[in-house]
Amino acid sequence: MKVLNNRILLLLFSLFLVSSVSSQEIRMTEMASLEQVYGEKQESPTALSMNDLGMDSGGYVLYEAEITSTTESGTLSIENIRDYAAVYIDGHLKGGLTDEKKELSFQLSSGKHLLQIYVENIGRITYGPEILDNSKGLFGTVYFNEEEIEGWNMIPLQIKDCEMAVLHFTAIAPTEKPCFYKGKFLLDTLCETHLNISGWGMGEVWINGSYMGTYWEEYPQQSIQIPADALAIGENEVIVFELKNNGKQIMSLSDKVVFKQ
Repeated sequence: MKVLNNRILLLLFSLFLVSSVSSQEIRMTEMASLEQVYGEKQESPTALSMNDLGMDSGGYVLYEAEITSTTESGTLSIENIRDYAAVYIDGHLKGGLTDEKKELSFQLSSGKHLLQIYVENIGRITYGPEILDNSKGLFGTVYFNEEEIEGWNMIPLQIKDCEMAVLHFTAIAPTEKPCFYKGKFLLDTLCETHLNISGWGMGEVWINGSYMGTYWEEYPQQSIQIPADALAIGENEVIVFELKNNGKQIMSLSDKVVFKQ
């Protein structure tokens, strides 16, 4: 009976450890600028697709141009977007665009502004009628208030190919621009767990330097699986690239898959 009681206590203690691990918060305490992963800039009168920029696989490109507003509002429209675009004006997020939603309206003051469009290529089409059209990024004409935008800078972003160890992190400061975040968490035991990313926008995750996957607020699943062999007893490190910076700085661990409510 004593042996049985000891086994029950050990089981309860193990469950407590798993529960405490799985429910703990991870607060981001450092950040790194996206400029550290800029590739070679290319210039063109018109926006060039990722294919024309020599990017045939998944990745990100920053499209920059100057726009001029003569009113207190603006409408951006893009002929083709593959696959997702986050639109920033003067470093402030205005919204997202896809090939199903190609127009975005927003408020802004009159005058000149820096337009920055961060575009993610989710991957090549491998089936269906569009299999022969695998153009990615922005292509075709881009309009602001029905005027064609000319004079583009296009910068590949070496996000997924970057070694996390080479990034220079500093203390968190207020920003709305896309960037990398870093946080740490402690583990007393190792088991498969899930990173709850509810409330975050869109981005990528690394645990202890290993790439874990991507997330998007529109996905039904709002967690990323973390295998036990990616974790360590003691201190663990999480790095997050966030494309749609909304000020969120906390993630958490979960013992089960998290779905959108």
